[in-house]
Amino acid sequence: MESDRKMPSVLNNGSKLNTEVSVTNTDSVNKWVGTWASSPQLVEPSNMPPEPGLSNNTLRQIVRVSIGGNQLRLKLSNEYGTSPVTLNSVHLAVSAGGSSIKLGTDNVLTFGGMESVTIPAGKTVTSDTLDYCMPKLTEMAITIYFGNTPTLLTGHPSSRTTSYIMVGNAVDSSSMPFAVATEHWYLITGIDVIAGPSSRAVVVIGDSITDGRGSTTNMQNRWPDNLATRLLGNAATSEVSVLNQGIGGNAILSGGLGPTALERFDRDVLSQNGVRYIILFEGVNDIGESDSLDVSSDLIKAYRFFINKAHANNLLIYGATILPFGGSQYDNKLHEQSRRIVNNWIRTSNEFDAVIDFDSALRNPQNPSILQTIYDSDDHLHPNALAYKNMAAIVDLNLFTK
Repeated sequence: MESDRKMPSVLNNGSKLNTEVSVTNTDSVNKWVGTWASSPQLVEPSNMPPEPGLSNNTLRQIVRVSIGGNQLRLKLSNEYGTSPVTLNSVHLAVSAGGSSIKLGTDNVLTFGGMESVTIPAGKTVTSDTLDYCMPKLTEMAITIYFGNTPTLLTGHPSSRTTSYIMVGNAVDSSSMPFAVATEHWYLITGIDVIAGPSSRAVVVIGDSITDGRGSTTNMQNRWPDNLATRLLGNAATSEVSVLNQGIGGNAILSGGLGPTALERFDRDVLSQNGVRYIILFEGVNDIGESDSLDVSSDLIKAYRFFINKAHANNLLIYGATILPFGGSQYDNKLHEQSRRIVNNWIRTSNEFDAVIDFDSALRNPQNPSILQTIYDSDDHLHPNALAYKNMAAIVDLNLFTK
C-alpha cells in the first residue's frame, strides 16, 4: 500500500556513489562544473543496441553541452554491467550533423595516460583532462571503439538523438554512412568543464517530461535544453549550466523505470560538479500508478526529504507543479485529487526555495484537469515541442542569480 512507504535515512544506492575508477588526473585546482549529464540505468532488453551490437564495434553518440570551456573531461559508467567493459579508444569531436564530425576537431581522450580503459562491473570512470576549446551549446560527438562488452548494459534509453553503430574500428572516421542508427545512449553519463568561480550548475531531476518525450529527435528542444539556451543568452546567468537528469517512466517512491528519485538523488544531483540549484519536477508516475490518496502525503514527505538534503548541502531547490493528465492513461478522479493536493502543497507550503508553476502555464483555463490542446503531444500526458518552449520561457531566470 502507498501508506506503507517510508523515507530512507540513507539512500539505497549510496554505496554506488564511490565507484569511480581512480585513473583521472586530479592535479588541477580549478573548478569543475558539469555541462552535460544523463542519468544511467539498466538498459531494458527492448532498448539494447541493434545488430551488429557494441562488442568490437564503434559507437558514435551526439550530445549538446550547455556552458563551454577550454578544458573538459568525460564520464562513463558500467554501473549496471555484470562484467567489465573495454573501451579501446574514445574520441571527442564537434558534430557536423548526422554521423559526421567537423574536420580538425577530433581528439583522443585518455584514462590515466592510456588510450584504452577497462571499466569493472559496477564502476564508473572519468577521462583525463583534455585541453579543448568547446563553445557553449555545441553538439559534440563521442565516439567509442569497444572491446568486450557485458551482457547487461548501462545506458540511457531515451536519448532523443540518433546514435550510430559501425562494424569494426571506425573511431576516427569523419562520417559513418553505413552505420546502423539507434535512438539510445550507452555508458556516457556526463561532461565537465573547467570554469570560473562564478560558474554553477542547475540539475533538473524528473521523469519523461524532463527527459523530453514529445520533443523532436535531434532538435535539442526538451524544456531543459530551452532553459539552457535562455540562461546562456542572459548576461546575469551566462555561466549557469543545465544538467538534465530525467528518466522516462521514473518514479519518486517505488516502481517505475530506472532507480527511483529517492535512490538516485545523491548520485544524480548531489554528486554533480558545480551544482548550486535543483529543479524537482517529478511525481506524476507515482500518482498515476497509485490506488490511494496516501500517495499525495507520501510524495510530500519525499519532497521534504529532498529539500532537507539540498539545504544541508547549501543548495537551492525549486519545486515544479505536476502537469494535468486528463484524458490520459492516468485519468481518474482519485489521481486528479492527488495531483491537486500535491500541487497545492508545492505552491503554498513555502518549503521549496521557489515554485515553478508549469501546471498553471500549460493547463486548459476552462478545464484545469487537461492540457491545452496546443501543448498536448496527443497522449494527453506529455507536452509537445511548443509546450517545452513555453515551459522554459516561464522560468524566472532571477532564480539562478542567487
